[in-house]
Amino acid sequence: MSERRSLYPALEPYASGRLDVGDGQSIYWETSGNPSGKPVVVLHGGPGGGTHPSLRQYFDPEAYRIVLLDQRGCGQSTPHVADGADLSVNTTDKLLGDIETLREHLRIDRWLVFGGSWGSTLALAYAETFPTRVTELVLRGIFLLRRSEIDWYYNGGAGNIFPDRWDEFLAPIPDEERGGDLVAAYHRLLHSDDESIAAGAAVAWSAWEASTSYLLPDPEKVDENSEIRFALAFARIENHYFVNGGFLDENQLLRDAPRISGIAGTIVQGRYDVVCPATSAWALHKAWPSSTLNIVDDAGHSALEPGIIHHLLEATDRYRLT
Repeated sequence: MSERRSLYPALEPYASGRLDVGDGQSIYWETSGNPSGKPVVVLHGGPGGGTHPSLRQYFDPEAYRIVLLDQRGCGQSTPHVADGADLSVNTTDKLLGDIETLREHLRIDRWLVFGGSWGSTLALAYAETFPTRVTELVLRGIFLLRRSEIDWYYNGGAGNIFPDRWDEFLAPIPDEERGGDLVAAYHRLLHSDDESIAAGAAVAWSAWEASTSYLLPDPEKVDENSEIRFALAFARIENHYFVNGGFLDENQLLRDAPRISGIAGTIVQGRYDVVCPATSAWALHKAWPSSTLNIVDDAGHSALEPGIIHHLLEATDRYRLT
């Protein structure tokens, strides 16, 4: 195999701010790279994960105007879920509206949409809703938010591969509730009036994802996800979306794939992705024939796996002149 690419050098934003999107919500945004370059919007994972400076580094800074944002309730957006933000106004349709509001605020006509994990879900929903606003899609770790995917990861399937970590995920749940829907059980714990119960459940939920996202373990990422403020937002927002089916019809993203038939795109998928198994990427590729699928044989879920980085950079470099 030829030498793999590495991330572009770290860079700082040249502009940033908070945008009032209604419902008492203000979202953080930033732009970096070339102010006159090709626009790209980066949709982070979770939902509730927040953006990260490394996400700027998947793009040639001379070619791209790189837009990052924190979705409602997390990161630097306000109010923060750890501070009691109202989750009833945090839905997929609301997030799609926020993206459009930001696009108009930044006076961008069309942009490349880049997202991984939940970011791939949101990117697909956005492109299927606003196809004329999307130049290309670059997606990683495909999550179609079907019930089978949620059950695989949160109701026992992935636990067969990580039994030690699965026991830690189960630990906050009373024995009598372990035979039912664990996403529902966690919903009760995460919204307990006892702050210590809610915090303990949030850390267990967030650590489960961090400990299963890499082909090789990354203890530092587990520690990072276990920080209380991050974990409360991450777990509560994710769980809120999952108990509500992502506010999507079952199989909606595949059903509506013909709406993006004219959009070029690249899918990058780890072969050993336990969080979002490759079957979803395969299903999407078949439903979206204009896409290119790259399955990375030595990668898990994380965007920081070496093979994932390589193929994402190859895709963004390919699209920078189109």
